[in-house]
Amino acid sequence: MKSLLRIVRMFCHVFRIGPSSPSNGIDMGYNGNKTPRSQVFKPLELLWHSLDEWLVLIATELMKNKRNSTEITSILLKQKGQDQDAASIPPFEPPGPGSYENLSSGTRESKPDALAGRQEASADCQDVISMTANRLSAVIQAFYMCCSCQMPPGMTSPRFIEFVCKHDEVLKCFVNRNPKIIFDHFHFLLECPELMSRFMHIIKAQPFKDRCEWFYEHLHSGQPDSDMVHRPVNENDILLVHRDSIFRSSCEVVSKANCAKLKQGIAVRFHGEEGMGQGVVREWFDILSNEIVNPDYALFTQSADGTTFQPNSNSYVNPDHLNYFRFAGQILGLALNHRQLVNIYFTRSFYKHILGIPVNYQDVASIDPEYAKNLQWILDNDISDLGLELTFSVETDVFGAMEEVPLKPGGGSILVTQNNKAEYVQLVTELRMTRAIQPQINAFLQGFHMFIPPSLIQLFDEYELELLLSGMPEIDVSDWIKNTEYTSGYEREDPVIQWFWEVVEDITQEERVLLLQFVTGSSRVPHGGFANIMGGSGLQNFTIAAVPYTPNLLPTSSTCINMLKLPEYPSKEILKDRLLVALHCGSYGYTMA
Repeated sequence: MKSLLRIVRMFCHVFRIGPSSPSNGIDMGYNGNKTPRSQVFKPLELLWHSLDEWLVLIATELMKNKRNSTEITSILLKQKGQDQDAASIPPFEPPGPGSYENLSSGTRESKPDALAGRQEASADCQDVISMTANRLSAVIQAFYMCCSCQMPPGMTSPRFIEFVCKHDEVLKCFVNRNPKIIFDHFHFLLECPELMSRFMHIIKAQPFKDRCEWFYEHLHSGQPDSDMVHRPVNENDILLVHRDSIFRSSCEVVSKANCAKLKQGIAVRFHGEEGMGQGVVREWFDILSNEIVNPDYALFTQSADGTTFQPNSNSYVNPDHLNYFRFAGQILGLALNHRQLVNIYFTRSFYKHILGIPVNYQDVASIDPEYAKNLQWILDNDISDLGLELTFSVETDVFGAMEEVPLKPGGGSILVTQNNKAEYVQLVTELRMTRAIQPQINAFLQGFHMFIPPSLIQLFDEYELELLLSGMPEIDVSDWIKNTEYTSGYEREDPVIQWFWEVVEDITQEERVLLLQFVTGSSRVPHGGFANIMGGSGLQNFTIAAVPYTPNLLPTSSTCINMLKLPEYPSKEILKDRLLVALHCGSYGYTMA
């Protein structure tokens, strides 16, 4: 298979170096030989024909296997029903001589024989797929290479799209059995969104860890292995930045740097300092993370809960805002490329924009909780006779002035009704969460995609992307203790409270995040620390309330007021056990307490 792919690459090379528009009207191939350029791939047509026949044959066997499976199921159900009938109805009289012999030599043996034969055929079919999947997948890759090199850049061959659609079921069977085939041979899926959509549900069903490995394996394919080969840093490739103007100077040097070299490695030096290496690179990313959301640049605004950031629709007050958004995208793309975490968290809707996932009305809550509640109310209630007189247009801020903006052509004259209210809610959501910041999103993605291809990042959802970019949030336990209040009988010096904080110190970072989420509904601490945690009606400190102890009682919480209701446990061991059970079994999904 490796030899085949090598030969096909040679064919593609011969095709590419041939003249695309011959001056003499004759489509000549390599170095003016007598083979027309359009005939370069003709020797491979028999291989493509054989590939097609193999896939049709496997599809036929799969269909036959499916029919046999249905028959086997019906036979087993029927036999089970007969056995149940025989068990529930007592025999009226003993069977006559020879009855058992007739039964055993007839029905009782013929069904297992037929069953075994069909199950063996099913196993044979699976063995054929196991033996041929990798080879056929390599031939499919070769076919794609030949088809794609005959097309303009960025276009997928219609012939290849037709091929994939024709053999859709067999290819899905290959991928289901071994999803890694996509990254070994099915590169066309990563390059063709219209084809990738057919297989995305299979890919996203794979473990997050496996998808991360595939992501970086394909992202860094073709690049030299930095762990195996050490190359001295070229002085011209060092990013020399000024600490006192780190954002602007970094923006300037990154925009001038060679993108391909930045993908291979980053070397940063602060002006007037000698230090270099990974520690300096980490510090650079950490400082830039904070600078990107610096209010002085007006690029991002805090979400309603103060823990995440969203592009600022009024960022135009900064004349360079789109250049800076492009730079912010480059920094996050570079960080992800080099597995460097950034100290910043975005709203779910912004992660969705990066992934190309449509937003929904629930995403509005991050910037305007009350407006999100109003949209939810419209969806939950019959608005036919309420006289709301809503139309498909809304008043919004456009460059500092309030204007009536239609949600769709002629929206100002279209009334919102019970029948079209879902469309209205979706269009309002898109206006506030997407259209209002579309230039900012586009500029950010332009920079981000310089280092991270859209085809690869779509392997993840918005929650996984947050983990990739920012990792698990760090929690300062001393700040947590400092900004905690006690009520219902508890005081800071009580033994139960002492045990509680000792347990918090002992548990893992992941479990602390679960505890924070269990009590506050958020897995993140806002900028400025625990003193800035928001409740349902403004700033609300983390609070621990006493609850009378009964055996096996678990802690509970009221997320709207950031309150942990902690039973008065008789020992530290029982407290830790009950707390961990609550965290691992009840940290998702909240009810009003």
